[in-house]
Amino acid sequence: MRNRHRLALAALLALLVAPTAGKAEEQPVFKLEMADGRLTPSQLSVPAGKPFKLQVTNAGTATAEFESKDLHKEKVIAPRATAVVSIKALAAGRYDYFDEMQPKAPAGVIVAE
Repeated sequence: MRNRHRLALAALLALLVAPTAGKAEEQPVFKLEMADGRLTPSQLSVPAGKPFKLQVTNAGTATAEFESKDLHKEKVIAPRATAVVSIKALAAGRYDYFDEMQPKAPAGVIVAE
């Protein structure tokens, strides 16, 4: 009798888990590099309407700060370190980003299309 209950419980759990298995999509990861005021790429294209992650590497010798007022994101990154910034789904458009530690350096842009 106990085996029947265990089997029924296992079957029920399998039915509850099965609909959610495989539904969680991996978010795409886009790479940015900051190096003493240089931003690579200076323009990054991402899909509109889908969340994604930015893998930001500071390849420079000084601390960098990924900042985007458009995206309401900022992340301080030590020299030779990498950080991941999660970005919600964006409407189509252009979103500036820059290294706040290098105020005279040109900004980059993320283009959601």
